[in-house]
Amino acid sequence: MFEEMLTGWERQQFSRGLAAETVSSTVGFMRRFGRWTGDYPWHWKPGDVEDFTSALLTMQPPRAHSTLRGYHQRIKTFCAYLIDPRYDWGRRCEEAFGTHPIQICHEWNTRTHLSEFEALPVKRPLSYDELEAFFSHADSLVETIITSGKKGALSALRDAQLFKTAYAFGLRRTEVAMLDLADLRSNPNSPQWAGYGVLHVRFGKSFKGGPPRRRSVLAVPEFGWAIEGLKQWVEQARPKFLAHQTNALWVTERKGRVSIRHLDNRFAAIRDGAGLDKNLTMHSLRHSYVTHLVEYGYPERFVQEQVGHSYASTTAIYTSVSNDYKNRILAAALARVYGPTPKGLPS
Repeated sequence: MFEEMLTGWERQQFSRGLAAETVSSTVGFMRRFGRWTGDYPWHWKPGDVEDFTSALLTMQPPRAHSTLRGYHQRIKTFCAYLIDPRYDWGRRCEEAFGTHPIQICHEWNTRTHLSEFEALPVKRPLSYDELEAFFSHADSLVETIITSGKKGALSALRDAQLFKTAYAFGLRRTEVAMLDLADLRSNPNSPQWAGYGVLHVRFGKSFKGGPPRRRSVLAVPEFGWAIEGLKQWVEQARPKFLAHQTNALWVTERKGRVSIRHLDNRFAAIRDGAGLDKNLTMHSLRHSYVTHLVEYGYPERFVQEQVGHSYASTTAIYTSVSNDYKNRILAAALARVYGPTPKGLPS
């Protein structure tokens, strides 16, 4: 009966348009929750949720608030499916077991969405010095491999330029990994970059139940150095992989597309080699992009469109401007109110 319930719920989620990966993860979680309770859904009680949550909080490290909220939402949604009279599970369980499923999640034993940003405080953008250290170390790996005469220089060059592109255009991991050559476009307002002035993202983060969202990201002059590197990769380095059968921008030695796991592993290796904070992840490059665009003075709406956020509040939580930027804003405000800074005083 439990397996029939999971199969029916799986079909319902597919009918809602959820992605196969999401459905598989959710169904697998409910199966694990069932094993953890040692009982079946028609015997589950609210105390099972509370015991489960307590167990997760005693782990090292304890599960984050957002993780627990996601778990509670899965349990709540599954129970809502079971008690919905349109699916008849209550009657079937009464006839077979003399009891029926109930909703075991309520407002007193589940986590709620308390704030816009629920990530751990250690998640942050890279500083300018950290970015320089990261990219310098990535470039040095290429030189080291070439000097040693070993294989792998092209792959190291690819990875270095991939991370620079992710930063220079504010891309998520999937967005940068799924880029094709056809996604590189021209911007008539930026003729100096020829066919690299616009990057068309086709695999943006989707709304639940919807297809991947698309957007076009404009190259900005502050990141011109990365755009020149992208041009060199496409026109000089990538052809050496002889990957004529694929349109993928970032190809592997086996003529395939780089994987998300590879990106995570390579970022961590370069980060550690540069001696940077281990809490920094590849997504930190996207945080850095948003922060630095704001510091460069780009309007809020422009930044929001560049990174593909539906709401300005989402963009705001990515922003962690530096003290230098805040001091410039304060200096401008002081000059506006009290007049120019007297000579001899710091501006």
